[in-house]
Amino acid sequence: MGPDLARPPGAPRGLFVGLATVDVIQRVDELPRPNAKVTATRQDVAGGGPALNAAATFAALGGAAVLAAPVGDGPLGRLIRDDLARCGVQLIDLAPTGFEPPVSAITVHAGSGDRQIVSYDGSGYPAAVPPIDATGCDVVLLDGHGPDAARAALSAALAAGAPTVIDAGRWRPVFAELLPSATHVICSADFQAPEPFPGPRMVAVSDGGGPIRYLLDGAPGTVDVPSVAVVDTLGAGDVLHGAYAFEIARGTPVPEALRSAAARASDKCRHPGVRAWLQTVRGTR
Repeated sequence: MGPDLARPPGAPRGLFVGLATVDVIQRVDELPRPNAKVTATRQDVAGGGPALNAAATFAALGGAAVLAAPVGDGPLGRLIRDDLARCGVQLIDLAPTGFEPPVSAITVHAGSGDRQIVSYDGSGYPAAVPPIDATGCDVVLLDGHGPDAARAALSAALAAGAPTVIDAGRWRPVFAELLPSATHVICSADFQAPEPFPGPRMVAVSDGGGPIRYLLDGAPGTVDVPSVAVVDTLGAGDVLHGAYAFEIARGTPVPEALRSAAARASDKCRHPGVRAWLQTVRGTR
């Protein structure tokens, strides 16, 4: 099962494999105390998940993005499908019959831009998925959800000679198999591998508004993250990964790719929710 990526010549092509969710986002002036209620000042409902948001970012920047994730044809699945269509992302549905995607309940504190998330996450990810083909792709991004999907996507990327970007937000057992063969790995500051992993040409660690530290072919470096007035940090990491994948697909050198991705992620933090920023990007292309 491969992507149909008909786009103008020169547009980078990316395959994104992992999790798709329905995000219900409430923005509040004060976080609720135990057994209390608060009234939200803003509500957004959209598709979510690391791979989905990275694909939406890639598409907004001008790339041809395909998401391979379980979505299904139920009410929640249709919501995600509509959102992907608006974002210009093609879907390869990995869902079995009757599948419903997970829901993430997200609360964003208006004063700090910090978020709290309660989600079923990838707990219902199907154990078996259709074959994945990365032929014609310039980059493949994996978020580690769905071990069979991640293994299939990495094998497809290697067969196609496409660079791989792994979103390593937190340790997942399948990463022990993926990381040694990956090209690029971007870890969060909270990521803890049980033991050092060899293999990736580039490993970076993002730390919110702090500098991004990276090793490229064994040489260390840092990239400063632009300082902005933070409105909402939700999805900033996904934007970082999607924007980095976009630059790698275009052949941008790693330091410049990280700088561009960091600038995109910081800019996203100036906007509420996960979709308002995408509209500003499309308007500047």
